[in-house]
Amino acid sequence: MTAANKEVDKAKSQNLTKSTSPFISMIAGEKKSKVESDAIYDTDTQIKQTQDRIWKALKRRYQYDSNLDSGQNFLRNHVNSKIPLVILYVDLVGSTNLSMTIPVDKLVTIIRAFTYEMSSAVYRYGGFVLKYVGDAVIAFFPSLSNKFVVCDRAVRCGMSMLTIIKNGLNPILNQYDYPDLSAKIGIDEGENIIVQYGHDETSPLDILGYCMSVSSKMTSLTKSNNITIGDDVYVRLHPELRQKFVRVNYSAREWNYVSKRTGELYKLYTLK
Repeated sequence: MTAANKEVDKAKSQNLTKSTSPFISMIAGEKKSKVESDAIYDTDTQIKQTQDRIWKALKRRYQYDSNLDSGQNFLRNHVNSKIPLVILYVDLVGSTNLSMTIPVDKLVTIIRAFTYEMSSAVYRYGGFVLKYVGDAVIAFFPSLSNKFVVCDRAVRCGMSMLTIIKNGLNPILNQYDYPDLSAKIGIDEGENIIVQYGHDETSPLDILGYCMSVSSKMTSLTKSNNITIGDDVYVRLHPELRQKFVRVNYSAREWNYVSKRTGELYKLYTLK
């Protein structure tokens, strides 16, 4: 074999390794990844900032400011097309009971705090907020390139959300004798259609597709303070992160979605 042929075989081998196990290349750049991880996963700082914001908000010394511009701007570049996305639903549990037990102005502050902190987590992990639906936040993570990394980030984002609720929001709410907040999260990956309602550039954009329906349904089935992920996310997770999840089964009446990849009943997994 000539030296040139050896180089070609070596290049093919490297490309195959990268496509089947992208985490190998991440390990090779460990120093860079560690710096990135330190910035994203600094949970202690995030919790402290969360507590500071909600404490000031309850004292009427802080106003939460949220907008959807970044997500709309991204979608605007893909109008009338189908693109792969990881969809994340995070739904506040028990908001109806909250509305019956605390003053309206305080409830509004708590809802704003919840949606703001969940949105902040999405942005930290490279995602976008699509919209707010009542007390739920719907977000998306573009997975056009490395689905492995994006699925990993979306799941870590969900785990960060639960931590921020438990250790950031609730300790401050407890000081005011307000009940604890809890959430349920659903995450799935797949192709979605980007649609714009209207012909004007400023017309709102939305995401339609099977993945959106699956994510919404799995969120409704999820227990409080837990995360449910679809099989298309699960199979792409880093092995260490995958070990944190266990298969969950529902009756045919509760769950009848079929995997487009396998043609079988779509598998779901929740945190252990």
